[in-house]
Amino acid sequence: MRSVHVLQHVAMEGPARIADIARELGLDVVAHALFDRAPVPGSIEAGDALVVMGGSMGVGDIGDARWPFLAAEVDLIGRTLGDERPVLGICLGAQLMAHALGARVYPAHVGDPPVRHREVGWGAITFTPPAGAEPVLEGLDESEIVLHWHGDTFDLPRGATRLASTLACENQMFRFGPRAYALQFHVEVTGDDVLRWAEEDAAFVLAANGPGGADRIRADTARYMPRHRQVGDRLIRNILRAAFPIT
Repeated sequence: MRSVHVLQHVAMEGPARIADIARELGLDVVAHALFDRAPVPGSIEAGDALVVMGGSMGVGDIGDARWPFLAAEVDLIGRTLGDERPVLGICLGAQLMAHALGARVYPAHVGDPPVRHREVGWGAITFTPPAGAEPVLEGLDESEIVLHWHGDTFDLPRGATRLASTLACENQMFRFGPRAYALQFHVEVTGDDVLRWAEEDAAFVLAANGPGGADRIRADTARYMPRHRQVGDRLIRNILRAAFPIT
């Protein structure tokens, strides 16, 4: 059976709906709990796929003894991308993909003069398909509301195709080659996931949104999750079908 290898950096950011839909499509899901000292795979077998999840650390933490797995991940991602094998990166995973492809990853800023910006909570995203058809965007509106939970951003890697943007973050999604996709936003989460994040990552929410930010996220989750579940599942399914060698 073909497998999806999931690299998980923190306990609260698992594959969620990515794993559910992968199994529906007949794929085995192999979780690598890096936060619990599981080793980074040396390689993945032909026909398998690599999914790299989010986390509180960043590209700037490569070499930090607290997260010894980051450097090995970048090496694995780079080799897998170089072989034109399927890779899907979510949030930190997207940033690691950009870094592995030689792009700059850095803290996000907005305004003039620029000030530090953390994009956390529910917000609009605009899909920017290229002139040709982009099958992974099929069935999605031009703009959708999605969940953001990041403080870093990245330049578009050389040779990549931008597929989505926000006002504060130009590069929200890109495709590299025929079977690799990076998403800065979160399509995988359930409502329970978001509530857990708002509680366990309260300091980050406060830094991003100020007092009352967690309450707004909880209220917005009740409002937006029904549509988001449709959008997220559709995008996950489109990516799995387009990027991975499955029917």
